[in-house]
This record gives sequence, C-alpha cells and structure tokens, in this order.
Amino acid sequence: MTLDIGRGETVSVVGPSGSGKTTMLMIVAGLERPTSGTVTVDGVALGGLGEDALALFRRRSLGIVFQNFHLVPTMTALENVAVPCELARLPDAFDRARDGLEAVGLGHRLSHYPGQLSGGEQQRVALARAFAAGPRLILADEPTGNLDRGTGERVMDLMFSLADRHGTTLMLITHDEALGARCGREVRMNDGRVAAAGPDRVRAAGA
Repeated sequence: MTLDIGRGETVSVVGPSGSGKTTMLMIVAGLERPTSGTVTVDGVALGGLGEDALALFRRRSLGIVFQNFHLVPTMTALENVAVPCELARLPDAFDRARDGLEAVGLGHRLSHYPGQLSGGEQQRVALARAFAAGPRLILADEPTGNLDRGTGERVMDLMFSLADRHGTTLMLITHDEALGARCGREVRMNDGRVAAAGPDRVRAAGA
C-alpha cells in the first residue's frame, strides 16, 4: 500500500514513543534506508542514490527542524541560517538569511550566538534556517518538544504560516494529539507501521 503526501499539504505523523515516527522521517530524509519498499520524494527515488547524491537531494529539496535545534554554537543566528543557502550555492545566501530571520521576528538578533538566545528564539532561528533555501518539503521532528506550551504554540504558528506562504509541504512528527490535529491530514503509526496504509511505498511532496 502507499502513503502519498501531496505538494503543499500539512501532514502530521502521530503515535506513541517507539511507534516508528522518527524512523519514518529519517527514511524520507534519506538518512536511513528502508528494509523494503521504495521511497520517492519530490520526484526522486531515493533507493538508487549513493551518499553524495542523497546529500545533494537534501540540500535541494529538504529543510529539517529538530527538537534540539541543532544550531552551530560558534556561528551567529545570521550565519546559521545562511549555511543551507551557501551549501545550495545560492548567490544571495546572507540576504536570504536576513529575510528569513526577519520573517520569524528575529531581525534584531542577527549577530547573536545560540547561547545568547532563549529556547524559543533558537527554534525560530532553526525555522528560518529550514526555510531559507526554498525547500519543497519541511520535516519537523517534535519541534516543540523542548519548549513550554505557549512558546511552542507561537513557534508552530510561525511554521504553519511559513509553509503556507512558501507553498511548502510540511511533514510533522509529534506525539501531541492537539498539535497533530492542526495539520490538514493526520497519519497514525503503531509498531512501526502506518495505520490504514502499509509501509510498502512512501511518496512525499507531490511525487
């Protein structure tokens, strides 16, 4: 059976800890290999790609938001957001980074390092970084897991707003039922399987 995620959709993958949600994200990102079936993202079949080709695919097509931010501590907010743009060899990397930070309300924090920012501010930098290079698909793994509820809601408001503005597909991994319900569609996982849709073939971002 097939799980199709269309371009521009917001889809939550919901289930208890250990149900396979993060493994699914890692497979869609090309960071892990499936044991069977095929994965196609943005028209690219990942199974036949080597590591270099997978890295290039991620640069061109994906933005990833992690629970633990994963900002580079020795880089300013501006430099952190510019990294994916530079890797994608976009000529206006720092202009894009500046615009991205202004879009998440951090235009006044460009020169601050992660250690000088609150958790909510760090996650907003991570959001700006994820969207900066114009990816087709955003993968978000428990993006509010380290934030208090109020801050988490504001971060998610920004994420949905950015996805809508850019027409970006959003795949949100969460165990939070209320957060999952904010997406246009919900996929449930249990014991490593997608409920009502087998794991044989997964296609994302309108592939």
